[in-house]
Amino acid sequence: MTQPAPLKSIVIVGGGSAGWMTAAALSHAVGSACAITLIESEAIGTVGVGEATIPPIRHFNQRLGIDEATFVRETQGSYKLGIEFVDWGELGHRYFHPFGQYGAEFDSVPFYHHWMHEHLAGRIDGPIDDFSMCWAMARAGKFSHPAADRRMIQSTFDYAYHFDAGLYAAFLRRFAESRGVVRKEGRVVDVASRAEDGFIAAVTLDDGTRIAGEFFVDCSGFRGLLIEEALEAGYDNWQHWLPCDRAVAVPSERAGERGEFTPYTRSTARAAGWQWRIPLQHRTGNGYVHCSQFISEDEAAATLLANLDGKALADPRTLRFVTGKRREFWKRNCVAIGLSAGFMEPLESTSLHLIQYGILRLIALLPDSAMSPLLAREYNAQTALEYERIRDFLILHYKASTRDDSELWRYCAAMPIPDSLQYKIDHFREGGMLVSDERELFANPSWIAVYLGQGIVPKRAPALAEMRGSVPVAERLAQIRQAMAEAVAAMPSHGEFVARHCAAPPISA
Repeated sequence: MTQPAPLKSIVIVGGGSAGWMTAAALSHAVGSACAITLIESEAIGTVGVGEATIPPIRHFNQRLGIDEATFVRETQGSYKLGIEFVDWGELGHRYFHPFGQYGAEFDSVPFYHHWMHEHLAGRIDGPIDDFSMCWAMARAGKFSHPAADRRMIQSTFDYAYHFDAGLYAAFLRRFAESRGVVRKEGRVVDVASRAEDGFIAAVTLDDGTRIAGEFFVDCSGFRGLLIEEALEAGYDNWQHWLPCDRAVAVPSERAGERGEFTPYTRSTARAAGWQWRIPLQHRTGNGYVHCSQFISEDEAAATLLANLDGKALADPRTLRFVTGKRREFWKRNCVAIGLSAGFMEPLESTSLHLIQYGILRLIALLPDSAMSPLLAREYNAQTALEYERIRDFLILHYKASTRDDSELWRYCAAMPIPDSLQYKIDHFREGGMLVSDERELFANPSWIAVYLGQGIVPKRAPALAEMRGSVPVAERLAQIRQAMAEAVAAMPSHGEFVARHCAAPPISA
């Protein structure tokens, strides 16, 4: 029996972060065994705003053998310990979503259970943020790499990056081309399908060039040139749960609050959405994600410009989107990755993560010439679950708010939410229990941060904490706080760390 042959050609339509991350990872995985062609047009812009990321991006770069200091330097990057949320639960209140655990484990009962037991008994003042190594560092403007020794408090945090998305795409383009990826300049004007099965056979560029392939990756952005226009995969619209449908973005001079170069992203809730602040080495990225039903684009731009840390470096530009996902991410011989697969607003910096795991899932399930439909079925099932889990976590931010000062927040308070999310909220509110699938992107500390940060407090602590009366909890909590303070005091500032290890050369005028 003749065995199916390995793929000999893959065509990626679209560049930007999605296209070049895909090209870099595929070329690293398949080597010279398969020809990889990427098509992009200089005439078609990319979203290309400053990107905030989450820790898995580190593993993507490490998988490709990319040196961290070089990557941060080449992308005008900085470090990120988490996200500060301002005015989300209520006006005048803020909390921190850290990358890492709370406290340090000192008993068979999780740290959080002990903290909640003490908190509800009135024996602890202050938020759980006070026991986050990430927040202790972020509040002090400090950064250092985590300790390898798991016994040290400095091992209890994780980190990610902020960087210029355009520079990251260019960095990965150099990486991919050095490994044999061929870039074709041009705009796709026609998609040819095979009559017998509807598989994509080739695309034609605006100069008449025809590029054939066995497998295609759609990185064409919101348009979904292959997955939607050619293959009609369908789209699930989630705007009834996540109503924001616009983002106005603008870079500004890197002034910062009190001149700080903060090692974290900030998300500030506004009347019709929320504003991001992403500090890079050469500038600060800013944007206002908002709902067009409740504010005009001109008003959103004016609000953003009035709330910058420094002088605007360009005119604001508006991005329009529909939150949701494709009904099929992989259809026939095409996989959609990036914005062509779906859009989740960047509230928790998941955009590049969804690209990253779409790519890694594709590599794990890479087909041969037989193109088994079982592979597409598994890819679609895994990817749909990932989008739905992230969706629920984002909805929590809006639903948990007690704000009622504007139409958006009143809408969110009244809207029904997915049963999957309501089930989790009910468990936490009733007895402080955290229920989640171990495959979820956002682990227990993330849910704790948003629940408590936005005022969802359990009626009681998990029962086992009450039974551990012999454990010297107050003493252990005091020791943790002291260890954190001493560790942070010994760290360099974020700016000093970047200057010492990965400072980018000045941008020429």
